[in-house]
Formats: sequence, structure tokens, C-alpha cells
Amino acid sequence: MRMLLRTLFLGLAAVCLSPAWAAADDCGDAAALVQQAYPKARKSADGASFTLEPHISIPLTRPDGDTPFGLVCKIWPAYDDLLLVAVPLTDSTQSSDDGHVGDIELLVVDRDSLQVRRRLFQPGLITDDAMAIRKIEFDTGRYRLARGVTAFGLRIEIANHSQANPFSETDLRLYAPAGDALRLVLDGLVVAGNGGEGDTSCAGSFHSTEVSLAMSPVSHHGYHDIAVAEQTDTDNPSPDKDGECQSHPGKSVTRSYRLRYDGSLYPVPEALKVMGP
Repeated sequence: MRMLLRTLFLGLAAVCLSPAWAAADDCGDAAALVQQAYPKARKSADGASFTLEPHISIPLTRPDGDTPFGLVCKIWPAYDDLLLVAVPLTDSTQSSDDGHVGDIELLVVDRDSLQVRRRLFQPGLITDDAMAIRKIEFDTGRYRLARGVTAFGLRIEIANHSQANPFSETDLRLYAPAGDALRLVLDGLVVAGNGGEGDTSCAGSFHSTEVSLAMSPVSHHGYHDIAVAEQTDTDNPSPDKDGECQSHPGKSVTRSYRLRYDGSLYPVPEALKVMGP
């Protein structure tokens, strides 16, 4: 059984990036980080979180396997004196076991002093329900949008709990420095996931997709175009006469897209837009 997988590689011309987003967390003293960025935040008795008035919680670590929220940090290889930090801001009055309501604030922090160099508030990014957020992580591949402009990515994975109708999706957002600020330049491109329908034992219909991205030498409004190649495969597994599950792949289908910066964002084709969160 194949799962829908959209993998992302980005480089100038035909050069692909290594999966830098998979590197380990680099938060260090997470409590000191939060206290520096939010001087009015109050630390919990157990030291596991902070609270902002009136009811916004900042968890420092992921409490358990079912909860993806916690401070996420990654050294930015393009500027290795800087630390990227994603701060989950959870509304404790509206969140429950069935879903969460909250935002993310992105920080670019000086690694030595912990001073915040840039920050950007992203509303609603940790709001979920039946499609639960499973993972949040930085993608620090070298997204060279233009001379002197390197972006970083944030990946958010969502998934349902269905065995008969499995679905998951990972989306990518890209952020570029602009003076003392951060700008969102790509707002949600699907880069990984799975989908299909089956009987939970073997028979079903499933699809898988791989997506590759490369920076084009052609530019619009100062940023390189992004060439996108999408390959989609299907599989219809079924049991054979001995009851063994056998794969029945279909013919691959390839589609091409081009993302052109419009002066504000890279518009995402409808087929590659995220469902959530």
C-alpha cells in the first residue's frame, strides 16, 4: 500500500537541497528564550510552560506523543549566528482533547544574547480539530530567492485518525527577512501527505505523489520563479487467491507548474494548496 508522499527539494537550477528540516531541535535554554521574548510571561509551577495574559499558554516542550505543541528551534545555517524559533500560543480556554485553538509567533533570535532580531505573528496556525496537527518543524534548506535573500520554511503536518480513509498532509510556508522584519512569501504548499480509501486489511484505492521544486533563473519582481514537478502514482491493492495482499500500481502521471512571485507572494496552484490547518 502506497501512501501519498510529496517530498520537496529546492535549489538553484537543477541543484536539489538536502533535507535540512529533519535536523535536531536547538532550543537550548527554552525558558530563558521565552522570558527574553515575552518579559511579562509567567512561568508555571512545574516550569514546563509560560502563561501570557489572559489565558495564552506557551508550552516549552511537547507533553506527550499526541500533542505536537512545544517550542521549536533550529539554527539557521544560512546565518549561523541566528536561531529560528516557533512559539506556540495556545488559547487554553478554547482548546481541548478534541482540538486546539492558537497561533504561532516566529522569532529570529541572536544565538549569543537571545535578543529577538525579527518576529512575525501567524494567526491560527495551531488551530485544528478532526484533522489534528501532528508535527511542526523548521525547514532550513537554502531557499535562495534572490541575491542576498535566503528564506526559511516552516512545515506543519496534519492527519486524521481513520484507518479506512487515511489522510495526512504536510504544508510548507516560506519566510524571507526584510530589514528588521519577516515576510511570508509562500503561504502553504503541500509537500507531503497520504490519501486513499480501503477496507483496513488490504483492498482499497490509494495514491502517492512526489513533488520536486527548483529555482529557475527567470525572475519576476526580483525573486526567482520556482519550477514544480509533480508525479502522482496510484495503487489498488487486493488479496490474491491465497489471501496475500498484492499491490496493483497504475501508470504514473506527471504535472508541471511554475510559481511566479507577484511582488507580495508566490501564488500556489489550486492542486497544491493545503487543506489546513
